[in-house]
This record gives sequence, structure tokens and C-alpha cells, in this order.
Amino acid sequence: MINQIIKNADYIIITAGAGMSADSGLPTFRGTNGFWKTSSGKSKSYLEMANPKLFKEDPNEAWGFYGSRYNLYKETEPHQGYTLLKELVESKKDYFVFSSNVDGHFHQAGLDKNKIVEIHGSINHFQCEHQCSTNIWEEDLNIEIKELIAKDPLPKCRDCNGISRPNILMFGDDFWNSERTGNQLGRMKNFLDKITEKTVIIEIGAGTEIITVRKQSEEIASRYNIPLIRINPEDTDFHIPCLLFPVKMKGLEGIKEILS
Repeated sequence: MINQIIKNADYIIITAGAGMSADSGLPTFRGTNGFWKTSSGKSKSYLEMANPKLFKEDPNEAWGFYGSRYNLYKETEPHQGYTLLKELVESKKDYFVFSSNVDGHFHQAGLDKNKIVEIHGSINHFQCEHQCSTNIWEEDLNIEIKELIAKDPLPKCRDCNGISRPNILMFGDDFWNSERTGNQLGRMKNFLDKITEKTVIIEIGAGTEIITVRKQSEEIASRYNIPLIRINPEDTDFHIPCLLFPVKMKGLEGIKEILS
């Protein structure tokens, strides 16, 4: 039945959380088995590290944390599921992607950058830590890290030559420049204005600890009365009533299953 729903759809909405990235070999950074818990040896919690205050207090440590992620994501290739989804959406009238992942893998896999929302920002885009301007830029960084501390020179703002930071929404972040993500959301709104009942949402690997992606999926499914296919090995329940089709599998496995 799920396969037929996808086959009949004219429009595809892909929503994705950390479980989508996991099949590329990227570890999560949160939770009991997350990278920061098992590998860092740091006394600070994930919430303390992923915090804009650290860029002011100890920018070398802050860039050690985000630089290790940047280097890891840069070295990792998107898995086969991205290719399968790209082939699917390009066979339809139109599509959009809504993701909480900051790794840029949907871009890297060749999906249209104008059809992607990165709701928490991107580790490949940067802004001034001092907010000297509202500029956001891309840059190919070379960050040398030892014991999760970044060595000087640290990445600099292109405008004031002060410290830069990733254009990522952090915890308690009043300094995030949301302009780029806001523009992405505007394009998604225009897309939603034109979809029909022949639309399906495919959600991959969205967890329950931070429910941004799950909430977005359910709200769209409920508002437009369209089916939501939820690929998740454990958390397939819902909070907002909608037409839900659970697939209890990991990301890549589930993508292959529904597109077979």
C-alpha cells in the first residue's frame, strides 16, 4: 500500500532527522552512545558545548567541538538513500526537503538547494560571532584539532576579522542569524501553497528528544490531509492525529523498503 501511495503522488515532502545521517556512518552527538558522551573525555555536557557562550568564553574549545564535526561531515559521503530519494523526487512534479541535520548531505547528494530547509542551520555556512554584520557565507575551512581543542588560527569573520562561528542554531542561542533558514522556509511555504491531495510525506529518522521534524511532519499531514510515512526503528507513534503509515526500520533500510 505504501509503495502505491508513493507511486500515485505528484508531490513529495521529505522530512529528516539524525537517523537519516546515521547510515552514512555519522555518529549522533547526543545521548548515551553519542560521540560527546563516549569519545570526548570532556567534563562539559553536550548542552554546554553546543552553546554560543562558549565562543565568547573559550573559542578554541568551541571550535574544537564544532570543528571536529565539520571535519567529520566533510569527510563523509551521503549514503545510497539520498540517491534513491533524489531519483524519486525528480520523477515527480515537485518536492521539498525539511531537515534538522546540519551536515549538508542533501545538498551534497545533488538535491536542489532551493528546495531544502535546514531548520537548525548548516555547518558549512558561517556568521560573525560578534554579529558585526548579518552576512552568512560558505567557506572551505582547514581546522587543526588536538584533543578536541582547535589550534590557532581560528576561523575568522570575513567582515571584521574577529572570530566566526557556524551558522547553526545552538542551545539558548540569541545570536543565531536565521536569515538563510528564514528564506528557505519562505520557499517551502510557496511550495505548500500549490500542493494537492496527491502529496506524500516521507519522514526518516526523526527522534522524540527534539521533536522539530516530527512536529512539522504531523502538522503538514494533518493540515493538508495527506499521508505521512514515518521511517523509524522505534518511535512510530504520533501526537497530532494524521494519516500515519509507520515503517519500523532504520533510515536506509526503510527507504529501500518503501521504494522497492
